[in-house]
Amino acid sequence: MADTMQFDLVSPERSLASLQAAEVMLPAAEGDMTVLPDHAPVITTLRLGVVKVNGPEGEADFVVTGGFVEITSEGVSVLAEQAHAGNEVKKADLESAYTFAREQAEKASDEDKSAAEKLVADFAQLLEDME
Repeated sequence: MADTMQFDLVSPERSLASLQAAEVMLPAAEGDMTVLPDHAPVITTLRLGVVKVNGPEGEADFVVTGGFVEITSEGVSVLAEQAHAGNEVKKADLESAYTFAREQAEKASDEDKSAAEKLVADFAQLLEDME
């Protein structure tokens, strides 16, 4: 079993990370998940939250507003809708997305209401944690 795996994080604006990781914690759509080297292959969506990476060079956090993740036995590739390095992100960076999510939740159909309200709740918690 390998001690580390490759971790890559990209958003439409830029590549945020390409590093070795011993553990990656993800806000997957169906619940939080932790990925270790030699993980079974998985493709899933991400919800708003914090991606935490632990590796030989220390810890790194990234705030993502959603996206996709591909997990293989060799690594984790995150394609984020929007992403910020945890040490760079400011509350103001997320305010407009939070406002948009609240507006969309108010307009959501009955079928989409639960998911829209969950996104708003995730935003509220993330913003509260940043205070």
